[in-house]
Amino acid sequence: MLMLENFVNGQNRWNAIFGKPAMNFPLTQADCDALARDIDSQLSPENLCMDGEASVSHIQNRRRYLVQVARELEEYTQHAGLDIPAFYEV
Repeated sequence: MLMLENFVNGQNRWNAIFGKPAMNFPLTQADCDALARDIDSQLSPENLCMDGEASVSHIQNRRRYLVQVARELEEYTQHAGLDIPAFYEV
């Protein structure tokens, strides 16, 4: 769950900038759904490729990282008895 924890910490840093509350473990269903939306957003082609500015290796590494975070989130929700969020870009 290390990747998921790192992703949540990164999202919390962004949330702090915009005045949103931090997500803490144990995650709620709403937290898991929000994380799934964030992962999907970051996996969209324009975001993943940084509008064509990212190198191929950066794109591959970022995609691999985000897919692993999605898998860990699915595993987390299963173990926590929550609904598995829907992913569209994974």
